[in-house]
Amino acid sequence: MEIKNWNGSQSDLMRIVQESVPGKQITMAHIIASPDEIIYRKLGLDPRQDYNHSAIGVLTQTPSETAIITADLAIKAAAIEIGFIDRFSGTLIITGTISDVNIAFERILDYTARELGFTVCKITKA
Repeated sequence: MEIKNWNGSQSDLMRIVQESVPGKQITMAHIIASPDEIIYRKLGLDPRQDYNHSAIGVLTQTPSETAIITADLAIKAAAIEIGFIDRFSGTLIITGTISDVNIAFERILDYTARELGFTVCKITKA
């Protein structure tokens, strides 16, 4: 990453190290109910939705590889689609009806708490 001073001159390069807190946890499980079409487009999600009955679910977790497991749980629990999965950041974005996204998140939180010993958050909605 190149850093420039206020006058535009180049300074030394900066090294950025990203760390995550160790632990087994679901830190966010948020459902955006009836999102605006622009959110779908900006996230690169399938815009062919019934926006009045659709939802976007955003889940973050550590360790980040758990995103693979939670994506599998979500698909098996409800009629959702995977919008985005990142095994490096621990982010999972799913889409579907409001009830299907909620069912998928309930399954994920139950399984990770019960079977994997995770600390889980509650599901939030907007």
